[in-house]
Amino acid sequence: MSSDHEAAPLYRGGCNCRAVRYEVRGQLSPVVNCHCRQCRETHGNFAGYTSAARGDLHLIEEGGLAWYHASSIARRGFCRHCGGSLFWEGHDRATIEIAAGTLEGKTGLKTVAHIFVADKGDYYEITDGLPQYLQDRADDEVS
Repeated sequence: MSSDHEAAPLYRGGCNCRAVRYEVRGQLSPVVNCHCRQCRETHGNFAGYTSAARGDLHLIEEGGLAWYHASSIARRGFCRHCGGSLFWEGHDRATIEIAAGTLEGKTGLKTVAHIFVADKGDYYEITDGLPQYLQDRADDEVS
């Protein structure tokens, strides 16, 4: 008989140079595209994030992992070797955000919304018809 842990979905991912590798054994949330200034500066454009329960994320290789305290509410995990942006971790949250582009293979995840559209770059339009929020999803929807 298998345990619930063994039956949970398994996702793998990491950075470009493989100095950071992780596994997530558990559910991932749908992807949300963040257009805030920090995400655009960190990723070079808006960033798609999924999230997992902190206990479901397991670092397999963390030799390249470094943390940048981006604000008073969060830190960002990245690879100190290749510069890959991997995680956004809000203080006192039960989940950790994972850059969706760092996941390997087919994930079955879908993008469901755009946040911080008030900060989006002026060089692109959001035309996919998904909900848009001026700041976080707790704010009023703008479209």
